[in-house]
Amino acid sequence: MQLVKNIDSIQRNPALKRFLGENIQVAAHEQMSVNNYIKAEWLEVAFPENEMPEDQGRLHLFPIDDNKFCLQLMYLQEVANTYTAEVCILNFLPGFFDQYPVEILMANQPFRFDQTTEQQFNICAQTRMLLDQLQQTAATPFLQALQQNETAMQLMRRSLQCITLPFTACQVPACRFLVNDSEREKVMEATRVIAAHIDQPLTIRELARKVAMNECYLKKGFKALVGKTIHEYQQGLRITKAKELLQQEGQSVSDVANILGYSSISHFSTAFKKATGLKPCELLN
Repeated sequence: MQLVKNIDSIQRNPALKRFLGENIQVAAHEQMSVNNYIKAEWLEVAFPENEMPEDQGRLHLFPIDDNKFCLQLMYLQEVANTYTAEVCILNFLPGFFDQYPVEILMANQPFRFDQTTEQQFNICAQTRMLLDQLQQTAATPFLQALQQNETAMQLMRRSLQCITLPFTACQVPACRFLVNDSEREKVMEATRVIAAHIDQPLTIRELARKVAMNECYLKKGFKALVGKTIHEYQQGLRITKAKELLQQEGQSVSDVANILGYSSISHFSTAFKKATGLKPCELLN
């Protein structure tokens, strides 16, 4: 694997954070284009002691237009006797599904939903073998491309077979504009802008201007891709940062409230207790 040049942006990826947790540290990153419609990524991720999750997979399906989908598969496998894991991410772009008749897709979960779908599944022995095979080299570049294409499709098929629980559709309507890569990138840029202004929270109008996106589209697209409203995501970052600051020696509740831009200690305390069930003073070092 290659060293990551954009560690911060990867660690702020909302889907990864939901999958792996808040305290991940990405040590290495490698990208691969299987073909024009299937992209793969490998990450080397470190966890704090006693926070190592079990091996697992996660499926995300994003309906971005009528009968058009983006499908993402994430796989986590622990590296034995360490607090690190290998993560494989497979992205199937809308063009991949254009080769299948709509009625065939709609006859199967999760494609029958017109809402964002997220589902966890177990990693079986066959899946582990396929993940290893995806990184193997073949005799010629074309044979390797064929092998990677076949393996990626087998992984998707196996993932769908491994899911035995009913799919849960998030209550997010299809966002047709997300068919464009540029629009999806604007939404992801919004997450980075929010993180950079954690001490001076932006209004939705200000955020929309900074990423050059319509306010309504930004709100809908953010919920679809991130899984939270802009306010929920913003508050989550502020509360996480507040926990860190409160446990630093010499910080007071008033100091933390000021650093994070809360209008008053009362406002900060109310927001903190609502999110954590604790009073800020209970975390003071």
